[in-house]
Amino acid sequence: MARIIHLSPVFRFPGPPLLRASTDFDTLDAYRTFVASVVADHNRRHRDAIEIERGHLKPLPPAAPVTWDEASVRVTSSSGFSFRHAFYTVPSRLIGHRLHLRVHDDRIEAFLAGERVLTLPRGRAPSKGAKRTTTHVVDYRHVIGSLRARPGALAGLTYRDALWPRPAYRRAFDALMAVGSAREASRTMVALLALAHDTGREAGIAEALGTVLDQGDLPDVTAFRDRFLPAPGPIPAVHIEMPDASVYDRLLARRPAEPEVTA
Repeated sequence: MARIIHLSPVFRFPGPPLLRASTDFDTLDAYRTFVASVVADHNRRHRDAIEIERGHLKPLPPAAPVTWDEASVRVTSSSGFSFRHAFYTVPSRLIGHRLHLRVHDDRIEAFLAGERVLTLPRGRAPSKGAKRTTTHVVDYRHVIGSLRARPGALAGLTYRDALWPRPAYRRAFDALMAVGSAREASRTMVALLALAHDTGREAGIAEALGTVLDQGDLPDVTAFRDRFLPAPGPIPAVHIEMPDASVYDRLLARRPAEPEVTA
């Protein structure tokens, strides 16, 4: 499931400021909608000239044009790579491998040995006027294995704020930190993230976390496991009947005789 994680909060249109009251856009889709409307308005006003020119256009080339940039990166031991002031996490199986990237406007496609292995949302570095910081594009499912081994490391992760898949998980961590130690809060949140990963019920757990926090309580890992882990079913009795050895003797007796080989 692909989702946009921590894109730049502001998209700036490089055109004249008189086209719009502001050059700031809340989302990439809003920017694209605005550009499409400007282009459509231009084409409507110049429809007659466009139709005259259309008759003189040559056919498009048979191959699709290259609309992406290319780069090569190596996945580090932290299960990620850095590219253009953005850090991306990838599945741990790719650690140590060199990935070939196709960098599109809104996504990055990663290839290994010519095969596409994953697609990531494009991270946007802050604008030139802002303080230069690293944008984090993080999927908790990529790093949950290492977090299980060292849950206490969660509190000190540089990309911790980008790790939470939904706002309720961030709320839960903040609430736990407010009343307890960073170590215990980290252990609880890693357990909840692992539960979301193992059960595939990330949204349901987030909804339950919101309900618990709205009631002024803190999440209890045992209660969440009892609620979201499937109940173990009865173990079926398996009876294995060993055949009598004489059965094999009868099979050997029925084997056709091998033909004689003459010199």
